[in-house]
Amino acid sequence: MSDVVRVAVALVNAATPGERGGRPVEAPTGAALTAAVAAAVAPVSRPSDGPMTDPVAAELAGWAARMRAVVQHVDAGDLDAACARLNEVLRDAEAVPTLTRHDGEGWHLHFHRPDAATAAGWAAGMATGLAIVLGGPAVERLGLCRAPRCDRAYLDTSRNGTRRFCSTACQNRVKAAAFRARRETTPAG
Repeated sequence: MSDVVRVAVALVNAATPGERGGRPVEAPTGAALTAAVAAAVAPVSRPSDGPMTDPVAAELAGWAARMRAVVQHVDAGDLDAACARLNEVLRDAEAVPTLTRHDGEGWHLHFHRPDAATAAGWAAGMATGLAIVLGGPAVERLGLCRAPRCDRAYLDTSRNGTRRFCSTACQNRVKAAAFRARRETTPAG
């Protein structure tokens, strides 16, 4: 399930505007959006999913915006609002547990109807993964980057649970700035 949540976070970061690493980020459009969405879902996509199409990518970008709102509520400490928003996503995606077999695999659990459209199927699975996170102690491992001028989402999968940045680059920016600030306030001697 953590793979699906990582994909949800990657999709939120790939398909929504904001800031990354101190720079503004525009939401991609057209072929760039399709490529960004395809890259975000690649870790859990299967051959039966087929190639990413522009309409599916555009629909997934809409789901990503809704999931970003959930992460923003979590980050702000408003779990009630996050859960209410996520419940709406679950309902709209028609998330339902279903045992299925495909691609030569044995029976396994999906969280969408067998006849669900591609984007709704992805959204149902990602929303279910996020619901598991929000309903448990791992909710503290989901948030927005703590680096100045960066609002990319992160999911902390580290052993000690202390990650608070979307990337090593943002973490290093913050550490370097703190080091420079300490050097400036330390008397020469």
